[in-house]
Amino acid sequence: MPGPKNLDPSSSPRALLGAELRYARERAGLSQEELAQPLFVSGSFIGQLEAGTRRMHLEYARQIDEILGTGGFFERNCAAAAKSKYPDHFAAAAEAEADAETIKEYAPLLIPGLLQTEAYARAVCRAYQPTAADEIIERLVATRMERAQLLDDPTTPLLWTVLDEAVLRRVVGDAGVTAEALRHVAALGRRHRAIVQVLPFKAGAHASLDGALKLMTFPDAPPLAYVYGLGTGQLLDDPASVARHRLTYDLLGASALSPQESLALIESVAEDYVHDEHL
Repeated sequence: MPGPKNLDPSSSPRALLGAELRYARERAGLSQEELAQPLFVSGSFIGQLEAGTRRMHLEYARQIDEILGTGGFFERNCAAAAKSKYPDHFAAAAEAEADAETIKEYAPLLIPGLLQTEAYARAVCRAYQPTAADEIIERLVATRMERAQLLDDPTTPLLWTVLDEAVLRRVVGDAGVTAEALRHVAALGRRHRAIVQVLPFKAGAHASLDGALKLMTFPDAPPLAYVYGLGTGQLLDDPASVARHRLTYDLLGASALSPQESLALIESVAEDYVHDEHL
């Protein structure tokens, strides 16, 4: 039986590497849980690698080669699968997002990247990197807009976002930029492309005061939770952790305004910004 070939980095390397991992694991007669045990990871982690929703890091690639007797194949091809246009702390989550069937996100401070307009994204990137060259900012904006193309499909993924009221009240760029961004979010809700709720200030203390949260499900891989903050992020696949964060999201939704009330509030705040812009 011929051995696996080196992967072509131009043809979905994560997916190809995952397919080769499944092939090599099954040839070795191991279950996902059996391969996971010496790596000190979960069986669902192996499932995510095989589905291409997680990147294979070099330390795992080396151990997998040793366990499966693949002659350094995974170590050699790991670099191609690990290449990403996103920051290290976000790369795995962004790549998983592209394969997700459902995405649920709580945003405490900013409109999430998938829902941002170009002008809003540019203002955010410039705020993060005030001394960066314009071409660097434009590259970041282009990458963010490319991510948003996920929503060009009329049905997949199912996107459900809970915005803290602080997101609406924070002027990003200027009043006109913020008004445009809020109207864009409301338009996605009105077109039934996204479910949008607002968690009002009057809700008081809530289940995710510590920060932002993203939940993702997949048609052929276990669900993931992503928790993140300033320059940091953690992608979680442990079933207990994912279940705990799912409950957190459910509690946020229960405390938030209904989708219709939320869209009305978003549009009202956007109109206030338009009025301010023309004063």
